[in-house]
Amino acid sequence: MVPNEAHQHKGVVRLLQHFRWIWIGLLAVDDDKGDKFLQTVVPILSQNGICSAFIIRIPKRAYVDELIDLFLQQRENYEILMERKANVLFVYGENPSFQVLRVLVFLAPFLELPPLGKVWIITSHWDFASLSVQKIWDIQTFHGSISFTVHSKQPLGFQKFIQMVHNSLKHILFNNSAGDTVHFDDNGELIAGFDVTNWVMLPNGSVVRVTVGKLEPQAPPGKELSINDHQIVWHKSFNQDKFPGTYNLNNPLVADQMGSIYISLMFIISFGSVQVLPLSVCNDNCYPGYSRKKNEGEKFCCYDCAPCPKGMISDYKDMDACANCPEDRYPNKEQTLCIPRVETFLSYKEELGAILATLAFSFSFLTTLVLGIFMKHKDSAIVKANNQTLTYILLVSLLLSFLCSFLFIGQPGKVICLFQQIAFGIIFSVALSSILAKTITVVLAFIATKPGGRMRKWVGKKLTNSIVFSCSFIQAGLCTFWLSTSPPFPDRDMHSVNGEIILECNEGSATMFYCVLGYMGFLAIVSFIVAFLARKLPDSFNEAKFITFSMLVFCSVWLSFVPTYLSTKGKYMVAVEIFSILSSSAGLLVCIFLPKCFIILLKPEMNNKEQIMTRKGEQI
Repeated sequence: MVPNEAHQHKGVVRLLQHFRWIWIGLLAVDDDKGDKFLQTVVPILSQNGICSAFIIRIPKRAYVDELIDLFLQQRENYEILMERKANVLFVYGENPSFQVLRVLVFLAPFLELPPLGKVWIITSHWDFASLSVQKIWDIQTFHGSISFTVHSKQPLGFQKFIQMVHNSLKHILFNNSAGDTVHFDDNGELIAGFDVTNWVMLPNGSVVRVTVGKLEPQAPPGKELSINDHQIVWHKSFNQDKFPGTYNLNNPLVADQMGSIYISLMFIISFGSVQVLPLSVCNDNCYPGYSRKKNEGEKFCCYDCAPCPKGMISDYKDMDACANCPEDRYPNKEQTLCIPRVETFLSYKEELGAILATLAFSFSFLTTLVLGIFMKHKDSAIVKANNQTLTYILLVSLLLSFLCSFLFIGQPGKVICLFQQIAFGIIFSVALSSILAKTITVVLAFIATKPGGRMRKWVGKKLTNSIVFSCSFIQAGLCTFWLSTSPPFPDRDMHSVNGEIILECNEGSATMFYCVLGYMGFLAIVSFIVAFLARKLPDSFNEAKFITFSMLVFCSVWLSFVPTYLSTKGKYMVAVEIFSILSSSAGLLVCIFLPKCFIILLKPEMNNKEQIMTRKGEQI
């Protein structure tokens, strides 16, 4: 009596999974038992991710006079067995079927067919005993075979005795001589463990059974099979270059059965080579960085390997699909590992941040110097002729514009993000409003000097102050609405730049951000148009032509800002905005105030009332 075959089938599945053999050949005796075997095993294999490359039916028996006919009939099957990728054959049958296989293997060389070099997995029904006529035949084809045999040392005739005892066996429980508990299930079938046996075919024709593991059907799922890979002898076709003595000769189980000295000598002489684990797969593994892609019309064990899409990884072999990295990590170059992202922001410590900070400080200092010059020479003709109040407002707003650049450098915080764009928008609006007030004042002043002009009452501080206040108030209203609806906030951008977590200020509402920019653009365009029209008016120290050029620079900077800002990411986006703030503010400072400072400091003879009257008369 042998244990339930279902336990052996489970053991074979565990064995195949252990060695990752998923593309195997099935051989079954051509009778009802073989049919039942295939009907049972094929679904089990499929459920466990194993495919059958082919199925061959073995004749149940054959006689000597039928050998040649049998071989000719089975030659096609023999060629199928040579299939290169299926290196493992799972065989079901009894001794007569084994003898048929021996005949096929024996006759193959006579028709110049290559020998078989496979791993044979056989059931406990098999025995490698040879018929008398076969004792001189080479049996090396089956060298390295693996089978499951009942783990016991039962007395001779015990199984026959058990068969005569009454389906009451299920109440019997005892220990056999191997120390295992033996009992029977409800069907009277023996429940016992198996030895995993490795069959070693020595050159002298003798056969050695080496126990290399155990199968315990009653063990927890996944732990039924225990096996020592290093004790297994594979067929010599899986050996690499000959290198005597590298095989494990200290196998105690082999030494116990045959004598350690004899076995050592035989292994060195016959199998002294590096053992390579046999592969039995439909195709090469998909290594990390790739995932399996199903081949249409092929069995599920056959697949192609597709590279992981950008931003995804696979860190194990034969993954069905690539996986996304966590948000705080990103794939390495090979897409096999998720690497922590680095937090980045525009810092004072890096070269770009240090350069921008230096420029902002330098322009701030220059603006302060200009403001000091104008305050020191406040009673001079050139300062009085250009509306002192508007000049001071413009210079202070330019100074604040340069200083607000520092809000964009360094790690963003909640308060910093609230003030960044708001301060920038309002300060620039004050500066542009001051310039607009200057240009309108020039136009109105010229109109007021005409005889009978009625615009004289509009010229004065009230007009300029109302222009600056009203234009700035509109921008302040936009910013207030922005803060109350969707204010800027600190954010972490993990997707724009590979490998980086960008610490930035999120605008909150991109619409409001571009509304603020658009309003500044509107003020700049109006100032440019008015200044352009008033550039040739004969007023003393007419600033219109300088304002025209400064507005041209200002508009050019901010028109180029928008596409550049949208095409950059991370800290470079911030750097673009800082550069635009600095360059546009510097353009206003240089174009409007450099000529005045030149006259005040280097041409003092031109900074007097007589020169003003002369120039005015010449222009008239």
